[in-house]
Amino acid sequence: MLQTTKNYTKFHLSNKWKDMEFKKAKIVSCEPRPNYRVWIRFDDGLEGEVDLSDLVGKGVFEAWESVEFFNQVHVDPKTDTLSWGEDIDLDPYVLRDKIEDDKEKQSDTDGNF
Repeated sequence: MLQTTKNYTKFHLSNKWKDMEFKKAKIVSCEPRPNYRVWIRFDDGLEGEVDLSDLVGKGVFEAWESVEFFNQVHVDPKTDTLSWGEDIDLDPYVLRDKIEDDKEKQSDTDGNF
């Protein structure tokens, strides 16, 4: 027989979590670029290009083998993220992280001259 107890341990949030700032990821504008890249702007002004060429031809991304279809990228007004047709959309938080990482790498290399 399974026995349950009502002794719970309380966990306190570390200061690390209290100091973290949540960054929303609302895309307001986008433009297709050559070589399966997309320029994106977020509502807080962050902008940059994301290389999506590694996804082309995989699963639902087979549709991108048609450059004309890839160039139909738009911002879905319901989800505030990139969308192609009704079947393909991308997580705006992942896209935001990619842009931030690229900008961080760029600033690191700029500072090492």
